[in-house]
Amino acid sequence: MDVDQELDLKGMNCPLPLLKAKQAISRMQSGQVIRVYATDPGSVRDFASFANISGHILLASEEEHGVYIHTLQHK
Repeated sequence: MDVDQELDLKGMNCPLPLLKAKQAISRMQSGQVIRVYATDPGSVRDFASFANISGHILLASEEEHGVYIHTLQHK
């Protein structure tokens, strides 16, 4: 999968990972993909809710060695 932008937000606590991701997505075009790396476990819930509310597509949300990786596509 092609990723247009990656954000390393490890070490930031809620709600900063979601806020930074929302800012980045607002500058992206429809269909573009962003991948976010976070260490806050609450980001799993936050990104799922954000996708539901905003209409952006949560393509993947996975955890690897304590890092939560969220991949979203701009609506």
